[in-house]
Amino acid sequence: MFGGKSSKGGDGMAKDTGAAAQQGRENVISIIGPGMRVVGDCETDGTLRIEGTIEGTVRAGKAVVIGKDGVVIGDVSTQDAIIGGKVTGIVIAESRLELQATCVIDGEVRARRIKLDEGGRVNGTVQTGEVKQTPKGQSAPAAAGFHAQ
Repeated sequence: MFGGKSSKGGDGMAKDTGAAAQQGRENVISIIGPGMRVVGDCETDGTLRIEGTIEGTVRAGKAVVIGKDGVVIGDVSTQDAIIGGKVTGIVIAESRLELQATCVIDGEVRARRIKLDEGGRVNGTVQTGEVKQTPKGQSAPAAAGFHAQ
């Protein structure tokens, strides 16, 4: 009764723990605080909130939130994004992109759905609809232009 072996064995626990750890990482929110400057790429499975400055590529598995004083000089790639600050580069949101009234984007925007608040500025091309990631080192196809949905 007490001395018997589990039918799962030791490997079952490791697999369960790995799945739980993966789920836990997706729910993590990482913060680049006001006054903080990061030079280099930032990548997370969860959400990244930017109130400071990042000079490099930003990739988040779940979401990127850029506050009104946040700055990204580089590309942003995620599922969902809310941008209130400034981005100089390509913004790719595979699902939803919200551009707040305080945002300024200098570059290309690609998202399945876009919400643009009055006052928000985009200086560049906007593509809506099906969004696919562009592999590193390849140029993206020409954007189709802005299509309100």
